[in-house]
Amino acid sequence: MSKSEPDTRCESAVEGVLSAFSRGEPVLIHDAADREGETDLVYPAGAVTPSAVARMRNDAGGLVCVALSDAVCEAFDLPFAHDVIDHPVGTEPDLEYDDRSSFSFTVNHRDTYTGITDADRSLTISRLAAAATSPESFDFSAQFHAPGHVHLLRAAPELLSDRQGHTELGVALAQAAGQPPAVVVCEMLDDDTGTERSPASARAYAQRNGLVYVEGSDLIERLG
Repeated sequence: MSKSEPDTRCESAVEGVLSAFSRGEPVLIHDAADREGETDLVYPAGAVTPSAVARMRNDAGGLVCVALSDAVCEAFDLPFAHDVIDHPVGTEPDLEYDDRSSFSFTVNHRDTYTGITDADRSLTISRLAAAATSPESFDFSAQFHAPGHVHLLRAAPELLSDRQGHTELGVALAQAAGQPPAVVVCEMLDDDTGTERSPASARAYAQRNGLVYVEGSDLIERLG
């Protein structure tokens, strides 16, 4: 295949991810070998149910986070956590894979009990998706409180032009698929090694479960 010819396999993967995400289905996204080198299980936040949270706990095993667009976070006055932690531990770490982390607050919806159960976390997540559809008219503090059990991530303003982490990959995918700019990301871990799942293992999981796997580089080429 020459450089001028399109990679139809990559195009097919991106089209498959866009189609699945538009239907509210989860997908698998590998960021890059020279970045975190992780594959995340990614859902449109509005499609997350208690069983989806259970799947992330049991099949992925990483941290369940909701990534929101910069505009949504600005409307809700959600800062980066390292900017507001008034303690020496709040110093931004020297990350080998990026300039900064995307973490903001942790929250629970006010209708939850402890906030950690599958039902409670799915309620918090689905309400975050609803909030992201019309952030200017939503009273965030009336609906959510911090600290909680759902980690919020703030995407870069220009998404993939600014940063190419799972936060930006997920939000860019949501926007391209016609979903609200709120997505759930959860790292896929390997039970045998205790490290991240390899791309080959993540692809095999996707095939066994009828899900679509895509490389971040292919999404960046299409959506960046």
